[in-house]
Amino acid sequence: MADEAQVTIGGVTYQQSELNNAAKVQLKQLQVSEQEIAQLKRQLAIAQTARAAYAGALKAELPEDVKH
Repeated sequence: MADEAQVTIGGVTYQQSELNNAAKVQLKQLQVSEQEIAQLKRQLAIAQTARAAYAGALKAELPEDVKH
């Protein structure tokens, strides 16, 4: 069954059909966690881009003749 879903954990590859129900639940939770981390990374990239744009816009609005 070469088309059967596999998962590699700790360098060992398992057929998902060989996992017991508790392991399948943990695998699903791991996958959900990984998806959430990926989503958060995308959101962080968006926020960082917005921050840079706001900083640039602020700099453009600041007076240029300020003495330090």
